[in-house]
Amino acid sequence: MNYEEAVSYINELQMFARKHTLDHTRAFLSYLGTPQEKKKMIHVAGTNGKGSVCRYLQALLIGEGKRTGLFTSPHLMTIRERICIGEEMISKRRFLTVFEETLEAVRKMETDGLSHPTYFEFLFGMAMKAFDDAKMEYIILETGLGGRLDATNSIEHPVLTVITSIGMDHTEILGDTIEKIATEKAGIIKPGVPLICDASDEIVQKVLRKTAENAGAPCREISENAFKIQEITKKDLVFSTENRYDDTAEWKLRTTALYQPMNVVLALEAAACLIETPKASWYQILAGVVWKGRMEEVRPGVILDGAHNLAAVRVFTDSVCKQRELMPKDGRVIVLFSAVKEKDYREMIHLICREIPADLFVVTQISASRGVKAEEMKADFEQWANCPVVEVDTVEEAVRYVCGQKREQDRIYCFGSLYLVGEVEAVLREASEC
Repeated sequence: MNYEEAVSYINELQMFARKHTLDHTRAFLSYLGTPQEKKKMIHVAGTNGKGSVCRYLQALLIGEGKRTGLFTSPHLMTIRERICIGEEMISKRRFLTVFEETLEAVRKMETDGLSHPTYFEFLFGMAMKAFDDAKMEYIILETGLGGRLDATNSIEHPVLTVITSIGMDHTEILGDTIEKIATEKAGIIKPGVPLICDASDEIVQKVLRKTAENAGAPCREISENAFKIQEITKKDLVFSTENRYDDTAEWKLRTTALYQPMNVVLALEAAACLIETPKASWYQILAGVVWKGRMEEVRPGVILDGAHNLAAVRVFTDSVCKQRELMPKDGRVIVLFSAVKEKDYREMIHLICREIPADLFVVTQISASRGVKAEEMKADFEQWANCPVVEVDTVEEAVRYVCGQKREQDRIYCFGSLYLVGEVEAVLREASEC
């Protein structure tokens, strides 16, 4: 089997809808040789921001010379993005080798009467095997969905847990109230294991605090008062913290996303729990971090963001409005939007029309079967928009259209689905300019 065939095999696993128990996942890991043993695991859950926290923490640990593995989801361009050894995603050659080792273990499971792991479970097993083979000391695990029943929660003895902002998402699975969703996320909290969490939402925080107290887990709560944004330019953001790390209270980030300072502070607190005496300049490390698809300027004036639920879109609009203040007066804001069916996309559209000072909305349908039809989104935009709304059939055509509309002083914002971000990135990679 070659690399392409291996990826095809894994993708076909998405047709298996039945999720397995954590005991099943632990059995799967045992067939892989218990690769999770003797590793320092940092488990990260949340609705929004968990990928960013993982990326910033990864950079800090690597900067301290720690051999660090990172498992995240979903991916934007290639499935290999989900498994990073050090700062590099796993190579095709190594991916294929680990796939074959994992598949061999699965065949033995099936012979013994255990069912085949799902798509996410299989990739999680591959990641753990890859990290073990590479002799990683630290492993950062991002939950896929929820926390309590997530395959990554089969790890029983992490050294640290982190919970980022929690909002209303995946309500059909996690619950229809913020308390129920917070309870599911809080399922990663372990007895005696320190917890660092976003304390911005009072209702959520009550749930996390009570769960931590019951587990005897030390809890470090990070409120919005823990940082203050000092300056925003067209490219960067500077904020200060109430505590001092590396002899500086100011941090510069290569992003204009107003939601990132909270994620950085969570990562800093996590790193401070793990690294008693820092040797590297955390200021310099963080100033160089780029996290793809998070307020990422992929071309001059073309920004991609993974905002894909109501809570994420709400904080994303704040960043767009702030950037609008820095634009030339004759500059236009062009929005390219798409969404998947299971999201509350109508409320997202309503919020976008109300909050973003756009001059043009362009809607398109992503290639995935879960994509909302462009004509449906166009009708929703036209209910609330105060500017033209254009419907374009495919992402490729939509990218060409907005690039054709853009002038030097304009800015294009592409968001609404991580699928859209990945497809736009692929189109732009092939294009010579935008």
